[in-house]
Amino acid sequence: MLSLEKSAAAFAEAKALMPGGVNSPVRSYRSMGSTPPFIARAKGSKIYDIDGNEYIDYVGSWGPMVVGHAHDEVIAAINEAAALGTSYGAPTLRESELARLVMTVYPSIQRIRMVNSGTEATMSALRLARGYTKRDKIVKFIGCYHGHSDSLLVKAGSGLATFGVPDSPGVTAGVARDTITVPYNDQDALTAVMKEQGGEVAAVIVEPVAGNMGCILPKQGYLGFLRNITAQYGALLIFDEVMCGFRASLGGAQAAYGVTPDLTCLGKIIGGGLPMAAYGGRAEIMDYVSPAGPVYQAGTLSGNPLAMAAGIATLKILTAEPAPGQPDPSRLLTLKVKELLAAIGDSARKYGVPLQLHQAGSMFGLFFSEKEVENYDSAAACDQEAFKVWFHAMLEQGIYLAPSQFETIFMSLAHSEADIAKTIAAADTALKAVADSRK
Repeated sequence: MLSLEKSAAAFAEAKALMPGGVNSPVRSYRSMGSTPPFIARAKGSKIYDIDGNEYIDYVGSWGPMVVGHAHDEVIAAINEAAALGTSYGAPTLRESELARLVMTVYPSIQRIRMVNSGTEATMSALRLARGYTKRDKIVKFIGCYHGHSDSLLVKAGSGLATFGVPDSPGVTAGVARDTITVPYNDQDALTAVMKEQGGEVAAVIVEPVAGNMGCILPKQGYLGFLRNITAQYGALLIFDEVMCGFRASLGGAQAAYGVTPDLTCLGKIIGGGLPMAAYGGRAEIMDYVSPAGPVYQAGTLSGNPLAMAAGIATLKILTAEPAPGQPDPSRLLTLKVKELLAAIGDSARKYGVPLQLHQAGSMFGLFFSEKEVENYDSAAACDQEAFKVWFHAMLEQGIYLAPSQFETIFMSLAHSEADIAKTIAAADTALKAVADSRK
């Protein structure tokens, strides 16, 4: 039995200090009904809690640790930068170096603005879209999470598309009225909205590979449809690639699916594990951002030297030329995930457990369902109790996964064949536990 005695005591203390004992809700393990391990350190593919337990980590700080924890080159870059000062609030050469690296991989980005979080990136991109188009309304997709700014904390009621209602106290009805929500992967719903209100829509924002209702892929042709219909009505198309950037492929979902957005939001990986994100796109749009244009956005810590150094080091690893005969880093990550999911699928069939497995490069997910999962409603209809059994059985065996079916799982370059073999064996045991729980 996994011992979490010290973590339980730490969690009890934290609850008296922070709302729910955490600084981000999913960390609380509330939906799993258990105590979260309190992490003491991490290296490579492993994390270690204060109780002395070792885990193979597939959360990776929710995505950014694509090269593994505490990678020697990344840590060296951070240390070098820190020795010269942690923040200046002034321009640096590292900002331009990271901008050039990002633009090399994402040719749709002709200008870029660094910020400190994915929430800042999406919030700023939407403000820019409204300022550029001189329109007020935005369209988002049910189950796609774009951070916690007011206009994005909105969900739909019944029907194909509704005007949003606030999904959190503190979000005003006025803000919600300007946010229209439609189901992901549903062309008819968006077509109906745009026919009625397309002339008022500033932007359509989407996770091109959804990562916040579990990993859900766009249907064939869906992203191309979004590109066409936004162009038809003069709205901007914003790809929120904070999660799928550098993961769906090296060039993100836009490269994997061959669709070019007007604006792109990036995060997680470009900070190399430090708080950092960015938004960018066509020059004529980005030149509306202050001080070049009238749309204001600022941040004292934006482009800080530590995050720039970590991001540069991480992207250099991802874009490095592979050894002769070896796959490039992104291809290697994809192959590791394929190997793992193939084995998990075999075990699910062996035990008669209905399971849907999704992969987009180095991000992946699973759903306990007999039916294909293509949007939030179908994700919500999956067997949550089966997921709990699976999650706890994996944690007991030292496999650290996100404590929610509505989160995505991540592979890193640090995961070894031995890690994957151990995970496959643990998954077999966990799927047998799921099958036994249904008897």
